[in-house]
Amino acid sequence: MKKLAIVLLIVMCYACGSDPIPKPKAYLRLEYPTPQYARISTQLPFTFDKNILADDLSQIKISRDQKSVGLDLNYSQLKGTIYLTYKSVNNNLEDYLLDAQNITQKHTQKADEITEQKFIDAKNRVYGMFYEVGGNAASQSQFYVTDSINHFVTGSLYFYAKPNYDSILPAADYLKKDIQHIMETIKWKE
Repeated sequence: MKKLAIVLLIVMCYACGSDPIPKPKAYLRLEYPTPQYARISTQLPFTFDKNILADDLSQIKISRDQKSVGLDLNYSQLKGTIYLTYKSVNNNLEDYLLDAQNITQKHTQKADEITEQKFIDAKNRVYGMFYEVGGNAASQSQFYVTDSINHFVTGSLYFYAKPNYDSILPAADYLKKDIQHIMETIKWKE
């Protein structure tokens, strides 16, 4: 019996044969369709181009205080939503700017970095700021645009999953370009 155990042990040691080979490094490759945009017009006092990948517009939500109107652009394929909120300025521009900046700064607890990119379209009177949030923050992109007199729009990107920056990076990059396109194509109706 002892001899059989020794023979089995020797066979097991040499039966494996070759040395283990590590798996090559691989990266998740997600491909999204080339964005195609269509001009949309809603009850809101502005228009913009929406990526046709976004679902049909959900119901326009009017807040309880009647001071703001929200519009959600749902990207069910990417499991994310761009939330847009419109407010009439009514001499509150400074408060709205501070509020938009503070909302972005709340993400510094989880963010690795927050980069700012100014946006100026003097021809169409659209001025704003785009914030890209790096790391495992709840929102990867925030922005606001205004004409400085009548209109103020804020927007933010959220995904339906717990933030894991490496996993959502391809979708976040794709939607970041959509947000920038929204900013570039906003036109006030007045």
